Amino acid sequence: MNELSQLKAPRGANKSPKRVGRGVGSGLGKTSGRGHKGQKARKSPDLGTGFEGGQMPLQRRMPKIGFTNIFRTHYASVNVGDLVVFEPGTRVTEQALRAFGLVKGRWDGVKILGDGDLDRALTVVADKFSQSAQDKIAAAGGSTESSKA
Repeated sequence: MNELSQLKAPRGANKSPKRVGRGVGSGLGKTSGRGHKGQKARKSPDLGTGFEGGQMPLQRRMPKIGFTNIFRTHYASVNVGDLVVFEPGTRVTEQALRAFGLVKGRWDGVKILGDGDLDRALTVVADKFSQSAQDKIAAAGGSTESSKA
């Protein structure tokens, strides 16, 4: 029977800290594992990430290209073929897609794409539709609605 008072860390989980500067026999005496002299042997070598000894660092030598639009709208994409999990005549909304695990995480909206086949009439409510998705939903007897109304 396990009890809280009997719990122990597994073997190898707790490791003793490195004790530097404790004599030649310790293996980390004298220079304490820092080698001989130089900038990195000093008490506080203030070297930033990407520091190249005063040479212009790589991230500053490379040309700056492109642009990231921080206001971009990110859509979760769902294929028409994935909608076969719903019963015929169902109104498919973002909440319904999330309930079936077809949409996960944070998105600004849902876009229905036309990959796959649909064999049932559904009313699909989404922010965007590809033309092929609209055609396949209509061909199956369903309808599409924009959720931005």
